[in-house]
Amino acid sequence: MSLVVLLNSCNYGSTGNICIDIRETAKECAYEVFFCYPASRSNFAKKIEQSITLGNRFERNLHLRLAEWSGYQGGFSHFGTLSFLKKMDVIKPDTVHLHNLHNCYINLPMLFRWLKKRNMKVVWTLHDCWAFTGHCPHFDMIGCDKWKTGCHNCPQYKEYPSSKIDNAKLMYHLKKKWFTGVEDMTIVTPSKWLADLVKQSFLKEYPVKVIHNGIDLSVFQPTESGFRKKYHLEEKKILLGVASPWSERKGLDVFIELAKRLDERYQIVLVGLTNEQKESLPANMIGIERTANPKELAKLYTAADIFLNPTREDNFPTVNLEALACGTPVLTFQTGGSPESLDENCGIVVEKGDVDGMKEAIYRLTENPIDSNCCINRAKMFDKNEKFMDYINLYQQNLESGTEKSC
Repeated sequence: MSLVVLLNSCNYGSTGNICIDIRETAKECAYEVFFCYPASRSNFAKKIEQSITLGNRFERNLHLRLAEWSGYQGGFSHFGTLSFLKKMDVIKPDTVHLHNLHNCYINLPMLFRWLKKRNMKVVWTLHDCWAFTGHCPHFDMIGCDKWKTGCHNCPQYKEYPSSKIDNAKLMYHLKKKWFTGVEDMTIVTPSKWLADLVKQSFLKEYPVKVIHNGIDLSVFQPTESGFRKKYHLEEKKILLGVASPWSERKGLDVFIELAKRLDERYQIVLVGLTNEQKESLPANMIGIERTANPKELAKLYTAADIFLNPTREDNFPTVNLEALACGTPVLTFQTGGSPESLDENCGIVVEKGDVDGMKEAIYRLTENPIDSNCCINRAKMFDKNEKFMDYINLYQQNLESGTEKSC
């Protein structure tokens, strides 16, 4: 039986759920899988069998504070990392599958020295750009390209993962030293857009494979509800937005501007807002707090006429897929990998930041509605049961190549 270790910063949210889905798919294919994540209150809220927690909350909080004050991200948690690596030596995984390594929970030089010394077979799924920048997970919105030559004078060092000082230049060179030179590592990206960036970065020495995120089509499907009746929207065209958290990056300001420009035929509904954000919305917008129930979310997608995703920087948002699976066309900006889930039969892509263009596209979709079956058929391309099998194929390739070397 082949053994895989998944390593991620959390066991919840988009990346945590992706890890759990990969784990379940691997188990169905007779793989043994350990899911590893840091000790935190949020991670402890979910009980996962055959899991390993890294360190403790005291060491994690200390790491976060030291990194914030020094700008040296991922250089602490020595004891928790040492304990984790000792467990790995006992488990002896065939493949180590890395996901998000940021957010200060593991000592990165120790981890990568161990991977190199053990000649581990590694798969690293990048959910953002953090692995090849000196600091930030995203740079598309501000148009920064310093990551191509060496980060310095970082305009976002106060943003996540926040620091008091700009240490991006040092971190860029340290990451390049740590992350390069792994003998057998495959980079996986959920979008072609991110794959193209990786090939321009210091990670270009590694093979890059695109595996789009998948969704559960047994949950995200047309689902009737009383939402329209509850909010008296029977005669309205519902424009839905879903994010958590909402910010300028996710296009909250775009929705507010559209609310000023659209006529009374339309109703904007936003899901995932905080109480403060809900209270600050214009009177003609409906705000709903975040729902952790995917079936409730499917009802909202189904009730909507158009799903709007005015994100200004994103890798491959699964919300687009979820909306399509519920039969709702998608309207998004030409941003990152967001357009990759669409074709001309299920949505429209407009230039990033073009609010007028988005307004015109809304009118086009109202006057010439897209057949919901076209959206549903497009979503079938992203069935998680098929997408995550691509990871199993990678694990199998690692197993077969390891057998060849041992012979």
